[in-house]
Amino acid sequence: MLFVLNIAIVAQPVGSKIKIGNDSHISYWNGIDSWLPVTPGLPGQNLQFTAGLPSWIPNPQGITTNVITSLTGTSAVSGGNIINDGGAIITARGVCWSSSPNPTIALTTKTTNGTGYGSFSANLSGLTSGTTYFVRSYATNSAGTSYGNEVSFSTTASPVIVLSDYDGNVYDTVSIGTQVWMKQNLKTTHYRNGDEIPNVTVNSEWGTTLYGAYSDYNNNAVNSVTYGRLYNFYAVADARNLCPNGWHVPSDADWTTLTSYLGGSTVAGGKLKEAGLSHWNALNDGATNETGFTALPAGYHANYGTYAGIGVLNYFWSSTEYDATYVWARFLFNYDTNVNRSYYAKNQGYSVRCLKN
Repeated sequence: MLFVLNIAIVAQPVGSKIKIGNDSHISYWNGIDSWLPVTPGLPGQNLQFTAGLPSWIPNPQGITTNVITSLTGTSAVSGGNIINDGGAIITARGVCWSSSPNPTIALTTKTTNGTGYGSFSANLSGLTSGTTYFVRSYATNSAGTSYGNEVSFSTTASPVIVLSDYDGNVYDTVSIGTQVWMKQNLKTTHYRNGDEIPNVTVNSEWGTTLYGAYSDYNNNAVNSVTYGRLYNFYAVADARNLCPNGWHVPSDADWTTLTSYLGGSTVAGGKLKEAGLSHWNALNDGATNETGFTALPAGYHANYGTYAGIGVLNYFWSSTEYDATYVWARFLFNYDTNVNRSYYAKNQGYSVRCLKN
């Protein structure tokens, strides 16, 4: 008696038929006038029909998972090697991972690293520090998906950083790649040396102020508890420093390092935005906050004096001037996953995130 482990009908023409007899033998209809026997396959092979004719195709063979290298608190490098494609072209390969054993490609936590057999490398990102993960390489051909051996590893725990400003506001921090960021928008009303930052509350004066200033959204300090304060660029550029000692306002290049690490500016926004609709308006498209950055829609203070955008967007200053009038900034919206980049007038009121030196 023949025992068949797997039967997969691939590309079978319309009208084709297959049957398994009482003796467990498989036959197929030749499309004209008779049933023909299917030659027995080997355990683990899949039965495939091409142009109405049967053949046995094995899954990809000899898959191994690479050991973990370049391990940090939020990323790692693995990969794999595929010795044999099983007689059918490998259409996808990569690694998949999870905090539970036996991850599969049904998860979103996977990479796609080309096609065909051979060796490949894969970058795992968006990991949580101090967490154990399980990773397997995979390869897919027309017969199905096969997995390599499972490798486990633990990300390094992030050091505990106590960060506070002159006012005593305490900030959480998060490691993303090689950078350490504040997890909340800056709230201070003083420069690092203790000098007060003027609070400009008259909207008509905001656009003509040529010295460092801050405001609370809608001149309501309650908003700053959640969203942080809004600063003009003159406060960012002041030699007395906005950020606590050992921290700085990120340059345009620092922001680019962040977005590049997260896969590019078109997807990084979703990884930085707080997920859900507790603060962001619908749709908050693609927000996963898998980095822990927890960007919130703080809105902005326009240089013509009005407030706008709370719940919808967040602008972040960089420290890099575009020219004598404009400065590079990044901004996130509720309706896409982008980290947008453009330059704006120095007397706009935007949020500040500090970056560890």
